[in-house]
Amino acid sequence: MQCEERDVRENRDVQKRRILRDRRGWRRASLACLAAASLALADCGYQFRVGGAGPTIGGAPAPVSTEPPPRLAIKTLINNSFEPNLEARYTNYFRDEFSTGSGAHVVSESDAADLVLSGQILSVSVPTLSFSQTTTLESRAEVVVLVRVEEARSGKVVWTQLAKGGSEFFITPDLQFNRTLQSRAVEQAGRILAADLASRFLLEVETGALTKRASTTESSPR
Repeated sequence: MQCEERDVRENRDVQKRRILRDRRGWRRASLACLAAASLALADCGYQFRVGGAGPTIGGAPAPVSTEPPPRLAIKTLINNSFEPNLEARYTNYFRDEFSTGSGAHVVSESDAADLVLSGQILSVSVPTLSFSQTTTLESRAEVVVLVRVEEARSGKVVWTQLAKGGSEFFITPDLQFNRTLQSRAVEQAGRILAADLASRFLLEVETGALTKRASTTESSPR
């Protein structure tokens, strides 16, 4: 009886080894076929590539203008807020951001320009964000700016935007240091809103909306 059980176990082991050997051979043959097929395609000059720009989300992309970038002059902003000496710094922020991210070629006020940007710093506020029973813990500098872009030749307004930028800062027991932190937050808010306006203006340039708006204004009855 024990001999028969031993024979059965041996037969099972032999069958398992045979199945494993057959599977390994099948895998080697499959890999060899794949390698041969790859070499054959390479010899024939075939290459698998994905052509085109690929799928887009939300349908066809918006049309992009092929016209040269407009020459944009940026005037010094008018400061109507209670925060002094912001106009020069904010104007520099605008010139920096519009030079790199607006799709326009920024020129000086004395150079020939297609468009002219002017604006006003309407307000600077510092609301409290968090506080304890005895003191303020965190505040936020908020700046509101209104800008408009006119055609240099005709003086017609082709773009207006109201933008708001903000930056948080913590309050410390040192009043003088708090003033420094507030000034830095106001400057950061100016950089943020300048970058935001440059991005919005880039969309106008790329879609040709400025040109369309100008032509519509010219053709409208007076």
